[in-house]
Amino acid sequence: MNIELDIQVASSVPDIPEDAAFRRWLAVALADHREAAEVSLRIVDEAEGRELNATYRGRDYATNVLSFPAELPEGVDHPVLGDLVICAPVLEREADEQGKPVEAHWAHLVVHGALHLLGYDHMEDDEAEVMEGAERAILRALGYDDPYAGEPVETETRVD
Repeated sequence: MNIELDIQVASSVPDIPEDAAFRRWLAVALADHREAAEVSLRIVDEAEGRELNATYRGRDYATNVLSFPAELPEGVDHPVLGDLVICAPVLEREADEQGKPVEAHWAHLVVHGALHLLGYDHMEDDEAEVMEGAERAILRALGYDDPYAGEPVETETRVD
């Protein structure tokens, strides 16, 4: 899998995973769907996460992950997939509250966001079942536990 990944760190959280980890998580998440992908990943603090969530989803709070699928003109065959925004302080707080390893939660939110970029959604129960099944399989392949075991994880939807 050929991934072009632009990572922008705009967060004061000190323990952001290495670029190689993000590439690995994305490669496994996208492997069955694409041969190549271009993704931008922006890691933000709560102020920017809140502003983006309010602007694009009308929700006035910082959320864990936002996905912005690329909107290419019909007939344009280009590997650009879209943008992901992860709010590091929210991610860390959720991992702590849910008793999960922070690295595993990073992996889960990257996989979750990547699936949104591919068109997966969880607004309806049947869609959620399909998406969560894909997340479980991908995370298992990456060596992580089921992210939905125990307390439910609230992950956000994609932004169209």
